[in-house]
Amino acid sequence: MSRFIRNAAVLTLSAGVLASLPAVAADELHYNQISLRAEVSQEVARDQMIVTLYTESQNTDPGKLAAEITTTMNKALAQAREVKGVTLRQGSRNSYPIYDNKNQKITGWRERAELRMESSDFAALSKLTGEMLTHLKMNSMDFAIANPTRKASEDALLKDAVNAFKARAQLATDALGGKGYKIVNLNFNTNGYPQPYARGAMMMKAAEMDSAPTPEVEAGTSQVSMSAEGVIEVLQ
Repeated sequence: MSRFIRNAAVLTLSAGVLASLPAVAADELHYNQISLRAEVSQEVARDQMIVTLYTESQNTDPGKLAAEITTTMNKALAQAREVKGVTLRQGSRNSYPIYDNKNQKITGWRERAELRMESSDFAALSKLTGEMLTHLKMNSMDFAIANPTRKASEDALLKDAVNAFKARAQLATDALGGKGYKIVNLNFNTNGYPQPYARGAMMMKAAEMDSAPTPEVEAGTSQVSMSAEGVIEVLQ
């Protein structure tokens, strides 16, 4: 009976040792692993111009008001469609009541409609904007990075980020006296694609003046960065 108990104890101990081996092996996989981060950046031109114009009017008859706004917007759309390379998007259109001084009775209606125009041809869009300001008003003039330019910059930054990460990995490996390294995981993050950059209010006011010439525009650049973050295992 005692011999059976001893054998059982030996078997239990052996099973326990075997069960612990994967855990030990898993722990050993994390030896000599370090986290690294590398970042690269470049200046990217804001090559897309975005202009938002609007018309606004009021009338005691909401039906006549809607017809007036529609006529003005249709005229603007027809004029803008004649210019090549300009993408048109109709923005918001809102109508709301106007109350008397006591805020009790509706005395009229006010309606506003927007037209958004986008183009990489700054000269053409600037000229068109100046012509349309005779019957529309300026809401904003912004500059952004166009999607094709964004993709091209991301592709270039991705290669640079990988090379920068590998350089830091080799530097860390040499500092630790390793023979080499292998990448365990690697992630990329892109930053710096801002919201469209708006021009100053004074420049837009100048553009609204009928006698003012078409304003020169300078979109500038944005600094775009990409970081590579990951874990490497240093080989001894």
